[in-house]
Parts: sequence; structure tokens; C-alpha cells
Amino acid sequence: MKHFNITVSGKVQGVFYRSFTQKEAQRLQLTGFVRNEPNGDVYIEAEGEEPVLNELVTWCKTGSPTAVVEEVKTKEGALKKFTEFKIERK
Repeated sequence: MKHFNITVSGKVQGVFYRSFTQKEAQRLQLTGFVRNEPNGDVYIEAEGEEPVLNELVTWCKTGSPTAVVEEVKTKEGALKKFTEFKIERK
């Protein structure tokens, strides 16, 4: 099991990016959360097996149909043992 912190930049708010991310993470059977950041980015924390997490990162580079992704940054973090994947609101 691994934990990835993912930051997605570009036109990723107001384009259902969080909703599509949640659906994709659930399809991949990952746990964690996705949320909008005040600076316009989308921030994701996801846990699962590394190959599956890498699939999510690849998906993030395109995201929702109307998103325009400019950059995806990923770093490994400490496991938090999430039980589901949800949309978090600040």
C-alpha cells in the first residue's frame, strides 16, 4: 500500500473535476479524498497499490471532459488508512 499526494493545476475547478476524480478512484478501488484549493488547483490524497495509483495519476493528466490540465505533481506520503474515497469541502 502507498499514499500519493497529487496536485493538479490548470482549468480544473468548475468543470466537475472532483466528481470525475471520485468516480475514477472508486472504479480503481482507491481510498482518500479530492478537494478544491483556494489557488485554483485540485488536491488529491489517494491510497492503494502503486500500479493502481499510477493509473489514477495518468488519468489526472486529462481528468474531466472539459478540464484543461496544465500540470500534475505527485509525491509519496505517509499512509492514513482511509476507508473510502470522498469529495472534501474546505
